[in-house]
Amino acid sequence: MFLSIVVPCRNEEAGLGEFHRQMTAAARALCGEKFELIFVDDGSTDDTWKLINQLSAEDRNVVAVRLSRNHGHQLALTAGLSTVRGDLVLVIDADLQDPPELLGPMYDLMVREDADVVYGLRRSRAGESRFKTKSAQAFYRLLAHLTRVHIPVDTGDFRLMSRRISDQVVQMPEHDRFIRGMVAWLGFKQVPYEYDRNARFAGTTKYPLFKMIGFAADALISFSMVPLRIATFVGALLTTVLTLVGMVSVISWILSGTVPGWTSLTLLLVMISSVQLLVLGLIGEYVGRTYIQSKNRPLFMISHIHRRPRLAGPLPHDPAFDRDDFEKSPFPLQPDLDADAQVLGEIAP
Repeated sequence: MFLSIVVPCRNEEAGLGEFHRQMTAAARALCGEKFELIFVDDGSTDDTWKLINQLSAEDRNVVAVRLSRNHGHQLALTAGLSTVRGDLVLVIDADLQDPPELLGPMYDLMVREDADVVYGLRRSRAGESRFKTKSAQAFYRLLAHLTRVHIPVDTGDFRLMSRRISDQVVQMPEHDRFIRGMVAWLGFKQVPYEYDRNARFAGTTKYPLFKMIGFAADALISFSMVPLRIATFVGALLTTVLTLVGMVSVISWILSGTVPGWTSLTLLLVMISSVQLLVLGLIGEYVGRTYIQSKNRPLFMISHIHRRPRLAGPLPHDPAFDRDDFEKSPFPLQPDLDADAQVLGEIAP
């Protein structure tokens, strides 16, 4: 067994050293030196990339991946998954909220249950405000009711999965990604591992309120048509109400020659116009995502990969090197032939 650990990072310099220490200790306890620790720098503005390079120079198990700009957590995670070489893949964030020492118990559960995915099920969430905890719980339960795919509640991206699951996630072409939902959509046997989530070791959250709202919108729109159906029902309801109001107005005019209640009619028209604009905005979200997807742009751009040679011979999933295939790759590697550098090289933008 060879293990790949994918760690998206953005401005995590304060806690990256401690994360590396804890994660490598957990990985070595499980599989000796047969692992790689893939740090993906998602456009950090501090010294995160410098620290990742330093760790790569000191520890040949570390793979350093740098994106050309900030692409967002889900695309950074996808970029990391595209570089894995292991039979098993662990996805974990660098903030130490998800304990690295759970790797061993999660692997034991995977073997015992013969599962393809073991996902972390949060029993408690230390260091988070009551508002964030309650809003997250409400969102996951709402999502569970609005989608046909069973997406486990109270879970994040922290999970251990087989290589076939990882490869399938990378091959999905969608730009607005909700990876925990995509993994659930794939099916296969997936089992929960309950744990208590820690507070952040250092730094600040990369998901403030507005980003959380955008992330929730991505999840709902990517996995459910219910918002469009709700818009249809609301439109039908308002049409019925407006028809009834119109009939009442006509009858009042026939019987009395006057139509009382112009203020209420004006307010009703304003309300209907507002609902129409909201529905158009909702439809625009779906159409806009379809438009962006139709451009078929790459999901991400990698600027550098540093991977030091560490084992004699190829790993189980390494393809044989073929220069023709190499040059046809959408992200062609440019190998550094300087043996002293012991670095795989740079990916052309």
